[in-house]
Formats: sequence, C-alpha cells, structure tokens
Amino acid sequence: MDLSLTEDQELIAGTARELLESRAATAGARAMDGDPAGYSAALWKEMVELGWTGLAFPEEHGGVGGEFLDVCLLFEQLGHAQVPSPLLASVACCGMPVARFGTSEQKERWLGAIADGRIVTAAPLPWDRPGDGPAAARDGGGFVLNGTATFVPYAASAEHILVVARPDGEAGARPAGAFWVDASSSGVMLQPLGTVGADRPCHVELSDVRVPAESAMTADAADAISLFGAAATCAEMVGAAQRVLDMTVGYATEREQFGRPVGSFQAVQHHCADMSIDVLGSRFIAYEAIWLLSVNRDAAQEVSMAKAWVSEAYERVCALGHQVHGAIGFTREHDLHLFSQHAMAASLAFGDGDAHFDALADRLDLP
Repeated sequence: MDLSLTEDQELIAGTARELLESRAATAGARAMDGDPAGYSAALWKEMVELGWTGLAFPEEHGGVGGEFLDVCLLFEQLGHAQVPSPLLASVACCGMPVARFGTSEQKERWLGAIADGRIVTAAPLPWDRPGDGPAAARDGGGFVLNGTATFVPYAASAEHILVVARPDGEAGARPAGAFWVDASSSGVMLQPLGTVGADRPCHVELSDVRVPAESAMTADAADAISLFGAAATCAEMVGAAQRVLDMTVGYATEREQFGRPVGSFQAVQHHCADMSIDVLGSRFIAYEAIWLLSVNRDAAQEVSMAKAWVSEAYERVCALGHQVHGAIGFTREHDLHLFSQHAMAASLAFGDGDAHFDALADRLDLP
C-alpha cells in the first residue's frame, strides 16, 4: 500500500486549499455562525462548477471518474480551513453507497443529481443505540417508516434524506435497508438542534412516511453510509488537526516570554512534538482505511480503528494547542476555539471512540 499522493491528487489538494483559504473569511465557520443554512451557497455553487460533487462518481453517471480517496482530499482541506459544507453528507454518506450498492436506476437518478449540486443527507442508525432509530415495515409494494432519525446534518437544506431503518419490531437488528425520503413529504418533521457542530443537525421525525420500493436500498448500502461517513470525517479531522498544529507552532515561534520565543522552552517543544505525532499517526491510519474503501475491500475494522484513534487524537491536539496558546486561545476572537468545537462534534459523528473500540472488540471476539 502506497499512501503517497499522485501528481493529480497533489493538484486536487493544492487547488482546494488555495480556494478554501481564500473563501474562509466569507464562508468559514466564523462567518457562518448564526446563518440558518450553515454553509455558503455561493461557495457551494463554486464547488459544483469545479466538479467536487461528482469527483468520486463514474463519468457515465455525470461524475469525474475519480476515487473516494480523491474526494477525501477535499474533506481534509475543508477541515483545515474550517469551512462547513454539505459536501461530506451529500457525496460520502449518500453518493458513495449508491455508487457501490445502488441499482442501475438508482445510480442513474441519484449520482447525477448529487454531481449537479443537489443537496442530500443521510441518517444512519445511532452507533450506540441501534434500536432507537426509525423502523421500516412493508406496505404492499413499498415501505412505511416510523420513528426518529437523530442528529441528521444539514437536514433543513436537504431535498432528500437517505434514512437507515431497522426492521419493524426488531430493535437492535441489522438495518432493513436505507430509504430515500423526500424531505417535503407528509409525515416528515424537522426538529432543529442547538449543538456545537456547524452542520446544523436536526432530529427528523417520521410518521407513517411511505416510500416506494424503488427508493429502498439494501442493508449493505445502509452499512456503507456509516463506513464512508466515518472515513470521510477522519479525513476532515486530519486536516483540522494539521491546522491546529500549524497555528500552535506559529504562535510558539512568535510569542515571546522572558526575552525569547516560548517555543524555545522544552515543555512547549514537547507539547508540539506530541501534537505532531498525533497528527501524523492520524493521517496514516485514516488514509489506510480510506484507501481500502477506495479499492472496494473490506474496511470495517480499519474504519473503526481510524475513527476511534483520530477522534481522540484530534481532541488531544486541540487540548495541547490551548496549553501552548494560553488565555488567547480561549477567546472568541481567536480561531482555536472553532477547532475545539469541531473536535467535539466530529468525534461524536458516526460513533465516538468508545463505540468503535467496542465494535472492534466484537469483531475480534475479545471479552
């Protein structure tokens, strides 16, 4: 396995970083604070025109013909610049499961729509409470969904929601499948949440929502939502952790105390070294899982390893960043607190460290 980037991938990452850094003042987390949508519509239009929304999809379905790893380079740069966007929810959580497990008709309908910029989102079952999610019951040739999907990102902006549901009456069972639900359907009600995350999550309440058979996807597709979503979130956290490290090293170089830069003190150097180790380790373990998913190999174990490690490492990096910055890092005027908030939200998305360590123990048959 070679995790070095190709020339094309270097170009993707470099172009994305340049664009997002230039747009951060108007489309970043600070600028979007208080905005109902939570993302910049103008920047989203630019992303669509650049082909970011179709980067990982086949050309015959309106995409660019790239890989999942390619689009994860974009997620990494979104994290680095702290630019909130529905790109991860639309492409990784919805588009990739369709591309991998959808029928020909589903690929034709959804991949082209996502590539064209339609905002969609996904609602997987909770990692720690799979029996609490929506339930699906057969109804003639279709299905009826009832229950509540929790913490659905960008639900208020999405035209459709890919809802994972368990079989009716079987709490804790493997998902019955994933179901495309029109967000404007009768019986769909959104409950906005005041969380620290920038993705404007909502609880989505489903009351006798009927979906046709052609809108149903397999249990494998339902599992893929969490796998691709967790891996993509790891890439986003890697980029954000790298930015915190860069900010901290820069501050330690510039800030003087007792007549010399604080970065010359051994304790501060140890903090920066520990941060660097966490960032590098996170990058390797995240992109190993991403690469396995890209080449269509079983990656459930590696994704759990990555999500558990990167979630905790990112929080450690933010904590040490605050130690080095001191009081200024806790002020609203400084950007470090934005990354700390992002770390708290991202570490919980698609299962926190404890949930994934438990999943690993089950897969390895450990007591």
